[in-house]
Parts: sequence; C-alpha cells; structure tokens
Amino acid sequence: MRSARSDGTRIRLVIVDDHDLVREGIRSRLADEDFVDIVGEGSNGRQAVELCQSLEPDLVLLDISMPEMNGLEAAQKIKRTRPETKILFLSIYDNEEYVQEALRIGANGFVLKDVSKDEMINAIRSVVQGATYLGPQAAASLANRTVDKLVPANDYGLTEREKQVLAAVSKGMTNRQIAEQLHISVRTVESHRLSIREKTGGGNAVALSKIANRLGL
Repeated sequence: MRSARSDGTRIRLVIVDDHDLVREGIRSRLADEDFVDIVGEGSNGRQAVELCQSLEPDLVLLDISMPEMNGLEAAQKIKRTRPETKILFLSIYDNEEYVQEALRIGANGFVLKDVSKDEMINAIRSVVQGATYLGPQAAASLANRTVDKLVPANDYGLTEREKQVLAAVSKGMTNRQIAEQLHISVRTVESHRLSIREKTGGGNAVALSKIANRLGL
C-alpha cells in the first residue's frame, strides 16, 4: 500500500478521545494499514496538547467533547505550539458552528465518528498531504460558504482525465456509469476519485459538484 507521505515515511498518529471503545475501534481499523504508526493515545484535551508537544506527531485524531479541556480548545493550543501537526476532528456533532469553529482554528479535517473505514483512511491521507477534508455531513452543514473558502481559483493540478471524472461526478453519475462512458474500469474511476479528493479537499459528491461548477466543468 502506498504511503500517505511523499517521502515514503509512515504517519505518526495520536488518537485522543475520552471513550475507550472509540480509541480501540480506531486502533482496530488502522491495525493492518502500513502507512501509519499510532504513537500515543489520550482521553482529554489537556493530554492532547501534552502528547503533541512530547511526541511531535504528524496528525492528531481529536474528539470535540472531552473532560478537562475540549477538543476545540486543545486544537487552538496545538496549532499555537506545533502548527505543523495536522488535526482531524472525529465527532458525533456535525452542526455548522462546530465545523466553522474547527476550520477557523486551523483544523485540517472534520468527519463524524460513524465514518466508514475507507473514508477515515481517505481523510487521514488527505489532511497529511495538505488538503482540507470534510466528511459528507460536515460539508453539507456548511452548504456553499465553506466550499467557497476551500476552492481556490485554479484547477488544483487535476489531469484531463480527472477533470472528466469530476465533471461526471457533478452530474450524479455512479462509478460504473463513469467507467462505461470513459471506457475505463470501475477500479480506475475509484482511483481517479481518490486522487481528486486528495487534490481538492472535496469530501463527498456534493462538495465535488460545487468544485466542478467553480471550475466550469
């Protein structure tokens, strides 16, 4: 499996959540992934800050509602003391205020705790590579305003084939329909969609459609 970092090294990851079962679930999901090392765990915001200072992780998976110091407060402190550490919020809350505040602080992504394994891995890869990743619910809660902030006036370095796939996604086509239209395999379509999400930070079909519209596709 290819690494999520361009230099081929493994991602140093810290998990912070006040529920043991959540941390155990994340560990289990990532156990077979060879691109990540879980280097530390915490159960409150204060520990999140301390772990980032002592372990210097590449990424923190961070809950919002925690004792002693909530995730938003912890994220602010982490970004002040170690701005290079990426922050991906995993939360049960998807309301607009939480998502907006997370992005204002400088968080790099926001997904719900019931996210699938594939989306969690995609979110981790995306934020470590520099994209802003919003899960479907988070993206929908912000509607046009957040998407506008995330879309710069360029084409993200998309290849012509990726633009074709993005245009098809914006029309509501399934992966199989896109594959048939472009005469490529479904697996190739999936690969292109992953690359598009990584380059644009678009977390779901709604966000990708808005990006396609902005690019005139």
